[in-house]
Amino acid sequence: MRTPPSFFFLRNPDSEPGPGVYFFNLALTTAAVSLLGVWLLRQSGLQWDWEAVAAYWRLFAAGWATTLGVSLAALAVSTVIGCGVALAQRSVFLPLRTLAEAYVELVRGTPLLAQIYILFYIVAEAVHLENRMVAGILTLSIFSGAYLAEVFRAGINSIGRSQLESAMAIGLTRAQTYRFVVLPQAVRVVLPSMTGQCVSLIKDSSLLSIIGLNELTQSARNVASYTFSNLESYVLLAMGYLLLTLPISLWTRRLEKRFRYET
Repeated sequence: MRTPPSFFFLRNPDSEPGPGVYFFNLALTTAAVSLLGVWLLRQSGLQWDWEAVAAYWRLFAAGWATTLGVSLAALAVSTVIGCGVALAQRSVFLPLRTLAEAYVELVRGTPLLAQIYILFYIVAEAVHLENRMVAGILTLSIFSGAYLAEVFRAGINSIGRSQLESAMAIGLTRAQTYRFVVLPQAVRVVLPSMTGQCVSLIKDSSLLSIIGLNELTQSARNVASYTFSNLESYVLLAMGYLLLTLPISLWTRRLEKRFRYET
């Protein structure tokens, strides 16, 4: 039996292709997708008007920068919230555990759109928070924190109880056990799910346009209304979000390889 070409097949699913093979397949896939896109555009008969949209590149750049800032801040805050809530769900103090579980179920059981309206027009008004960017960051953080809490809780629960008992047997405190035993192993487990949630958070930031925050989606809507070039505006919108989400996915893949070990 002939051996399949090494440029198209791996010896087993867990092996990694070499740099040359990887970039060859990447170029081949890119070319195929590009040809498909060109064919679809030609078949649709659409007339492009990029000049009108290009005149508003500063508006797109400002919206992209706002989305980047809001997303990074919300990612940081939601990670802290998620870790805190995950640990609270394992607390021996029942009122704290019940509060953490109620927060997770309430946030996960209601749509983000409704939460934005409630938190901005009721909660923010009650505490006199008028900064729309800060309100948007806190809203996204509260929403994403509930999902990250479940991700972190699942990662912590994946660590065998025998390891916790062994850590206590050698004299480690509860805090030291989580720092040196639980968290290093849990990180490897939660990385894929955490990446998906981070990417979702970036895309969910588009809903902040309903409170008047001039992020990328709002900029695209404005340009579309000014130029009547809807398709061009939303193609640039999609590319802008891809520039934000793709680096996160690639960086996380590298982290997964770094933390990978044989079991």
